[in-house]
Amino acid sequence: MTRQGFDRLKAELERLRREERPRITKAIAEARSHGDLAENAEYHAAREKQSFIEGRIMELQAKVAHAEVIDPPTNGDRVTFGSTVRLQDADGKEVRYWIVGSDEAEPTKGRISIMSPLARTLIGKEVGQAVTAQLPGGKKTYEILAVNFPWGEGAGKG
Repeated sequence: MTRQGFDRLKAELERLRREERPRITKAIAEARSHGDLAENAEYHAAREKQSFIEGRIMELQAKVAHAEVIDPPTNGDRVTFGSTVRLQDADGKEVRYWIVGSDEAEPTKGRISIMSPLARTLIGKEVGQAVTAQLPGGKKTYEILAVNFPWGEGAGKG
């Protein structure tokens, strides 16, 4: 995963540990003080939320522990993991993508998973090449206009 994606996962993990976990523990204690737990919807809802939070903490701990952080390439004409890519379709419309790990993909923000059909088609290709990807909406052909530029320069789709 990219450094940015890794940092986001670590931040979420810390937020859950430092804010959400104590908040839900307090909510459970308060709901418990209201008496009969068998018919206490507030208590059961808090316990369910606690279960979700603890599961997410465990999931994030595993991801952070096993993450392989790769810095994005800053030069070169070949598309690799972490590359930024500017493409042009047959109609002349340009789009920009950043090829990232599955946990950090946000297609609406231009970050596509390395496992996506488009990213898998692009890997190993170079500036100037045309690629045809089988996308959910059908086959689409793009020309690779630029790769490995700083994401801050015109980041996102469009």
